[in-house]
Amino acid sequence: MAIIKETIRSGGFHIYKFKRPPVAVRIFVFILSLIMEKITGIKKSAPGLRVGLFQMLTACILMLFSFRSAAAQDKKLVVRVARLQIDSARLESYKTLLKEAVETAIRVEPGVLNLYAVYEKDYPTHVTVFEIYASEDAYKAHLETPHFKKYKTATKDMVKSLELVEVAPIALGVKQN
Repeated sequence: MAIIKETIRSGGFHIYKFKRPPVAVRIFVFILSLIMEKITGIKKSAPGLRVGLFQMLTACILMLFSFRSAAAQDKKLVVRVARLQIDSARLESYKTLLKEAVETAIRVEPGVLNLYAVYEKDYPTHVTVFEIYASEDAYKAHLETPHFKKYKTATKDMVKSLELVEVAPIALGVKQN
């Protein structure tokens, strides 16, 4: 049996396969099969038609729940792009500090969903950080963490310019292996 589960970080869907479905799923399937018998009047004597209708009804219900929670989730996400220009004489030190700050935030802060830091190949002092937080509260909490404060203090003389842009997601996707 396969279950469609919405993922929090990517907003995508993954199919998880279980040898034996969890109790909640078995109860859900049982209740849906009772509803199908009442709606269609089709008993177990016509399993092919019953299974097809059952699968369509289950898919429709799961989609309704998934879309509603995905839309609510997108409204709570805080997505920002930070564009920085770094002093070329201090670039390697800056990269080391940024890498440490990103790794720590991802490891210890549940509200920090994604942090991607990149630099332009032709202009290595131009750094862009793509940030996704679970909520405004998660973003505010991130700003108060010791590792973020350490990063800001250590890099204040390295950063020549900083532009923070709040953006709204159109489509966010991550391939899960």
